[in-house]
Amino acid sequence: MSPGELVRTSPDGWDQLKALVLDSVSSLHSKRAYAKALEDFRLWGIRTGAPGFSRAAVQAYRVSLEEAGLAASTINVRLSALRKLAGEAAENGFLAAEVASAVSRVKGAKRLGVRAGNWLTRDQAEQLLALPDSSTPKGKRDRALLALLIGAGLRREELAELRIEEIQQRDGRWCVVDLQGKGSRVRTVPIPAWAKAAVDAWLQAAGFLSGPLLGPVNKIGRITAQGMSAQAIYDTVEGYRTRLGTSIAPHDLRRTFAKLAYKGHAPLEQIQLSLGHASIQTTERYLGVEQNLTDAPCDHLGLKIW
Repeated sequence: MSPGELVRTSPDGWDQLKALVLDSVSSLHSKRAYAKALEDFRLWGIRTGAPGFSRAAVQAYRVSLEEAGLAASTINVRLSALRKLAGEAAENGFLAAEVASAVSRVKGAKRLGVRAGNWLTRDQAEQLLALPDSSTPKGKRDRALLALLIGAGLRREELAELRIEEIQQRDGRWCVVDLQGKGSRVRTVPIPAWAKAAVDAWLQAAGFLSGPLLGPVNKIGRITAQGMSAQAIYDTVEGYRTRLGTSIAPHDLRRTFAKLAYKGHAPLEQIQLSLGHASIQTTERYLGVEQNLTDAPCDHLGLKIW
């Protein structure tokens, strides 16, 4: 199959090619990101009349993403999906190996510095948690949702998949036990007492005893089902973001958890464990940690030397 034919296959054929890519990754987050990246590239190719799937086309696509003002990290995720497509297509006989190799060598967007991201101050976090109307089922659900995002630093995908029976006591405190997160890493996440109280209030209103923790609530306040998607969680946070008057997303609440914990003198490695980061460097980037030469670690050794 020629590079042009690869992208201009029938919808069914294109779906088969996408399936090769999506089946090769385990993370649900990566699957969603790659699926969107591949479809966006195909639509861009049709709209611009690009010469199919080739190194030149992928480079032109990268330039168009840069001109659109997308962040380097976003561009690089999309290019990763295209490199994966090239590799899988070549392995399965849909694309010449030399074309796949050329696509794999397309350089990503250069990242200049580290984006600090957004987070809430302690006062803003308290204001956000106070916004839901706790006299209604929706308000109880939303407070539990926000409490777990801020109080435990969960990803919205993790919260969407959280089950009631995963909230258990360990060493005298409540935790989310054996949570499987990004990269299939398993961790146990402690939750504060106020977050557990918000969860209990929601469960009492919902009547859920087991299964998915959250659930949809219709306009008249009736709980219609059990289970809530990651997109629905995003939309819920977006509604309260507007009311709070700040620019935040669910992931910024996870960053807020890290920032407030660090300012409260929680050990960096314990924050890493709660967040489920594979590398302490990732946690440091979240926090914008820099070396403090005024109050340095060596000043806290407690040694008395004569």
